[in-house]
Amino acid sequence: MKYLRLIGLLVSFGLASSAGASERNPLFQNHAVLKAVLTAPIAQTYAQRNSEVRLYHPGQWTYIDEYGTTQRLDVSIRIRGNFRRQYCELPPLRLNFRKSQVKGTLFKGQDKLKLVAPCQHGLESQQKLLLEYLAYRTYEILTDQSFGTRLIRLSYVDSDEAMRSWTDLAFVIEDEADIGKRLGLDKTHVQENRFDELDQPSTALVELFQLLISNHDYSVMQGAEGEYCCHNSVMYVREEAAGKRIPIPYDFDMSGLVNARYAAPPEHLPIRLVRTRYYRGLCQPPAVMDEALAHVLSKKDEIIALYRDMPELSRLSRNRTLGYIKNYFAILEDEAKFKTLVLDRCRGREQLEEMMAAEEAAAIDPT
Repeated sequence: MKYLRLIGLLVSFGLASSAGASERNPLFQNHAVLKAVLTAPIAQTYAQRNSEVRLYHPGQWTYIDEYGTTQRLDVSIRIRGNFRRQYCELPPLRLNFRKSQVKGTLFKGQDKLKLVAPCQHGLESQQKLLLEYLAYRTYEILTDQSFGTRLIRLSYVDSDEAMRSWTDLAFVIEDEADIGKRLGLDKTHVQENRFDELDQPSTALVELFQLLISNHDYSVMQGAEGEYCCHNSVMYVREEAAGKRIPIPYDFDMSGLVNARYAAPPEHLPIRLVRTRYYRGLCQPPAVMDEALAHVLSKKDEIIALYRDMPELSRLSRNRTLGYIKNYFAILEDEAKFKTLVLDRCRGREQLEEMMAAEEAAAIDPT
């Protein structure tokens, strides 16, 4: 029984292959920085940041493939996002490729991709962009149930010549539908989650990860007003897991790891700075939390190496971030600190006890 339970947890963490699982699409199988040029009416696109109707504008995407060959694809771009669309000098874009053109290329299987850009021009925003990218990479180390990303050294050329050309680091994010295909999961649209509707191992791992990057801007229980559940989390289900919902997180610019100038913790939390870690996770059965804790600790060296060996990080960003991450692992490795800062702060203890009592009663009397 212990072996079977462990296999179940490994599947939930995305460590064991699930039925129908496949590799990521070619674009997300390599972490080498991709060089590309976007030529499009960028000024026109940015001008629609406050418009209710945001149209696609045609352009061209030129990149150097893994063989050093220059490739050209038609692409349409549209402004996207919520807060960053209105706040940032360089708002995020959505790229729309032609399916007929991407066959046989590095972009095989791609249709619409989210492009994340620095908020402003300048070195500081470049470093913040890199840290958000590394947050995605960190979760990818922890589980296959994660969004793939690809870092791009992207040159922007405004085809109308209304803006000067510039080059920045940016990254694209794996499409939500592609995650479902890859993992054999179905995306589900629900208004909210009950405690017992969530896959416990996956949820425990998500929330330990959110503590790592000190992200308070998420929920696995409900979405923002008028939106589907959940806030900055996409919900998936796997039929063989009895329909338990698996949250996959995204959008980490408000985290303490990134520490964007505009980031602030929610008003209801007793902290003033996003860099202050405050556990907001749900209470979990001891065995589930123990397995999640052990799994995260097993990835410590790989996670630290990710930041230590990232050449695009400045020395200041690297040293500051490494210290921040090591502080997180110091909490996990100290039993007393982990109890005080994580276990004693978890939410939904009564719901957990009710669920466990119901499971025990069902085991005693399955009728």
